[in-house]
Amino acid sequence: MIGIIGKKLGMTQIFNEAGQQIPVTVVEATPNPITKVMTKEKAGFASVELGYGEQKASRPSKKGEREPRGARAHKAQIGHALKAGAQAAPRVLKSVRLDDAQGKNPEIPTYNVGDVITVGIFAPGETVKVTGTSKGRGFQGVVKRYGFHGGPNTHGNTKHRRPGSIGPGTNPSRVIKGKKMPGHYGNAQHTQINLRVEKVDADRNLLYLRGAVAGPKNGIVLVRKQG
Repeated sequence: MIGIIGKKLGMTQIFNEAGQQIPVTVVEATPNPITKVMTKEKAGFASVELGYGEQKASRPSKKGEREPRGARAHKAQIGHALKAGAQAAPRVLKSVRLDDAQGKNPEIPTYNVGDVITVGIFAPGETVKVTGTSKGRGFQGVVKRYGFHGGPNTHGNTKHRRPGSIGPGTNPSRVIKGKKMPGHYGNAQHTQINLRVEKVDADRNLLYLRGAVAGPKNGIVLVRKQG
């Protein structure tokens, strides 16, 4: 199984040959260079490391000149990219297993450092899974975080959005692990499976995937073939 790193542009709609309206998520996936190849003998499983985007490189500052703001790629990142033949250090690096969920095709494809992965590896009608990071919503209560109904708004109730009792006092005299309580909501990795590739625009490096994908606009996603 191979995949590609892309950027979620947002959602729109397209119409198929039958005239049906289909909601799709548009992912822009520019060509990903392979920066590293791991074999089964080395790591226990076959995988490749993909790069996406470009980082600005740090520059030697002159006397009295302030270093420019923003994150800059350091020498180790630049050297790693140069070994793969890339001109700049990738902004995002992700490892993709090649022997995961091969399905009816048990043969593991072979790749070399410096090869480039494009959206051409996908075809309309294929099923993929997309991994993204959901929107962060900060510290939230149980009503928003878990969908609790809350208490009534009348009859003298003063605990409208509180979780209520969280455990008995006598036995076990503690809060049981895993109890749904207020806390950090969102900003978590989520993988959506069984998404259908509706359209592939190789000229503009775009993938049109049926349905929704986790993450905000311009969020980084990993699109992988599903065995």
